[in-house]
Order: sequence, then C-alpha cells, then structure tokens
Amino acid sequence: MSYEQQVRVNFGKPMPLFPLPEAVLIPQQVIPLHIFEERYIQMVSHALDGAGQIAMAVVDPKGGSDSGRPSLRPAVCVGQIMQHETLRGGRFEILLQGVCRAKIAKEMPDDGSTLYREAHLNPVEDAEPDEEVLQPIREWVQDELTTGDLARFESAGDLLDYIRDERISTPTLLELISFTLFDDADLRYKLLDEGNPEARSEIIKTELERTSKMLRLARHQRPEDWPKGMSWN
Repeated sequence: MSYEQQVRVNFGKPMPLFPLPEAVLIPQQVIPLHIFEERYIQMVSHALDGAGQIAMAVVDPKGGSDSGRPSLRPAVCVGQIMQHETLRGGRFEILLQGVCRAKIAKEMPDDGSTLYREAHLNPVEDAEPDEEVLQPIREWVQDELTTGDLARFESAGDLLDYIRDERISTPTLLELISFTLFDDADLRYKLLDEGNPEARSEIIKTELERTSKMLRLARHQRPEDWPKGMSWN
C-alpha cells in the first residue's frame, strides 16, 4: 500500500455519511468494516456504483437530534473503499482507507428513499507543510522509539521503518503515528479536526511526551516487585 497515493474527491456532490460514536478513521489509515444494517448496505452499494467513497462521521455526544437522527460533529474523514466482498444477504466486508479531512457543510434532507445520511462537505485544505519545521519532531520521535521509553511500544519497530524511509513525508508519518499509537476518542477527533500539519505535530508531541512520562514513572515503580494483585495507576 502506498502512503503517498492521491485520490480525487468530488466535493460538488453529496457524500454518504457513516456516523459512529467515536472517530475511527484518520487519513492514510485502513480499517475493516462489516456492513450489515440495511441502510449501510444501501450506502455501500450506492458508493460502489460511483466513486467508492464514504465519509466517516462522529456522533456529537452533546448534541440533540433532528427528526430522530443524532447530531454530528463537523469534522469527518473521507474514505475510499479499497476492497469489498459481498456476503450472503447482501452484507459487505470492506476495507476503507482514509483519504482526507473534511467538514460537514450542509446535511441533505430525508428524501424518503435514501436510507442513509448524506451531506455536502467542505474540504479541509492542509496548510503547506514545511519539512524543515517538521523535521525536528521526526528526529525526536525516532530517538524516543529507538532508545527512549516509547521503544517499549510493540509497534516501535514498524514505525521506525517508516521514519527511516525518506520517501514518506513527515505529515504522512504523523498520520501513521496518530492511528497507530493513539486510541483515545477525544484525541483522535482533535487530530481529525486540525487541518494544520504543524499544529498536529505539536499535539502529537505533547501526547507522546505525556505517554513517555507515564511509562517512565511506571518503570520506576518496579512492578516486578509488587505483591501479587497490586498495580500502579
């Protein structure tokens, strides 16, 4: 899979929305989805008849509902269906790759025949990244994953391979770090909502520094010496 591939998105047409309680898709990330609800079976069928794209949206936990439909947070990730398999009963197994960030501009009204939600989206144009500005965080992450506390991550070796690959830009590398190391829903949405690569790099570094500190504190607690049943938190 190429992490630098370009996929065109037509923002002139409404985009199908797949809302979930949390942000699950970041640009460049690939996720498997099992599609079994009737409305989403229709959504994927329609998408496959077109460009094969859907937008992963996030339900707003603080919002109300309109006509029985929960409110959505504005930031979405447009995804491309890379592979699909049709199962018995019309269900689908799909692989969806994040393409780009976007914002919900206007949701389409219920037309009585489309079971899923659609919306016009505005693209989130990433500010032109300055590799010289981003290079220090690339080097910092490499050092942390090589000899720092973050080297204890199971995925450290794989991430180091990406860092050392000069063909992978630093903004793309930061996306890889985002979906590989972070599973906190609020943090993932914050990264999805931020269109500036340099601002995202600061968010990522702050979170990695916090994680590194926690790992260091845990290591100094010498958990191997704890009585059985005790833990550090």
